[in-house]
Amino acid sequence: MNFDGWLSRQLDKTKESGLYRKLRTMNTAPRPEMSIDGQRQIVFSSNNYLGLANNKRMVYVAGTVLHDFGVGSSGSRLTTGNSEWHEKLEERIASFKQTEAALLFSSGYLANVGVLSSLPEKGDVLLSDQLNHASIIDGCRLSKADTVIYKHVDMDDLEGKLKETESYLRRFIVTDGVFSMDGTIAPLDKIMSLAKRYHAFVIVDDAHATGVLGDNGRGTSEYFGVFPDVVIGTLSKAIGTEGGFVAGSKVLIDFLLNHARTFIFQTAIPPSICAASYAALEIIEQSKEKRQLLLLKVKQIKTSLEEMGYTVKGDHTPIIPVIIEDTQKAVTFANRLQEKGIYAPAIRPPTVAIGESRIRLTVTTDHTSKEIDYLLETFNLIGKELNMIK
Repeated sequence: MNFDGWLSRQLDKTKESGLYRKLRTMNTAPRPEMSIDGQRQIVFSSNNYLGLANNKRMVYVAGTVLHDFGVGSSGSRLTTGNSEWHEKLEERIASFKQTEAALLFSSGYLANVGVLSSLPEKGDVLLSDQLNHASIIDGCRLSKADTVIYKHVDMDDLEGKLKETESYLRRFIVTDGVFSMDGTIAPLDKIMSLAKRYHAFVIVDDAHATGVLGDNGRGTSEYFGVFPDVVIGTLSKAIGTEGGFVAGSKVLIDFLLNHARTFIFQTAIPPSICAASYAALEIIEQSKEKRQLLLLKVKQIKTSLEEMGYTVKGDHTPIIPVIIEDTQKAVTFANRLQEKGIYAPAIRPPTVAIGESRIRLTVTTDHTSKEIDYLLETFNLIGKELNMIK
């Protein structure tokens, strides 16, 4: 069998299992109602939580800097890719996250991999939450340290694993702040307490919490009033742009600048994106009412779906997972939603565990009451059609 024949056979197996994926084309700028593959759809699957990806102020700032600095950065930060806007944004992130310093990466994925593959050493151990993001899992795999998995947000299990790993040189607890598929919030206050008791370090990926949780939108650290050793984040969720960052002490940032391969060898994000991100952080700190409104919308949707009879996971975050369980039924449900003008793709294994397929709804500040009412009416209708609810 030739190369393409072998790949086609593998893809046939993927299709038979209901796990085949294909790209959809977004024909308009990010907003609640978009043209997708040429059809108007109300989007309930975007990470654009605060509606900033198409913010006029940010677009203007990006355009101005784009005109001055060009479309690309032309190299890694350590060669020709470092501009004044990269440094301004890093200072702004550090101020926002209330840390000594920050370092930009070209994506949140690269930030996680960079930290986890360079910071822990042989003889160390990483204690990783069971439902951590794929970028954390891959970072752990690339690390020289051993990895031990603890049950999802289970502090008794984490403490047990901390006791079992006392012989290691250093221990690092690594967790998402808000878990991307379940919408749960890591109990960071309890994690920090355990870390102090057992002399461990804490690494938090705050991708889905930044801009959303805390009075000023600073994330899980502000939400719980604690300061982890390493805070990782992304610019591509509530901030509305692209790129990732690490925030922490000056010595941490200096270490990563010199040792994180995903920083050293990766082309820098364009200065125009840095400028737009800088503006976004200013907007976020002034958006307390926006965040409060967002969480009210979350509560309305979750409560209504539960009253209908759906199994809904997650804490009080914009990520609302509606569990369908069966993979094929989840795909059918997503297709019926799309036929009704709602875009919320099915989430299937290996992204989630077998038997945990779902419709992962996300809410933004820009969704109107009318759009939310239509979402709930449609879920009620399809659920009854598929005999999932009464």
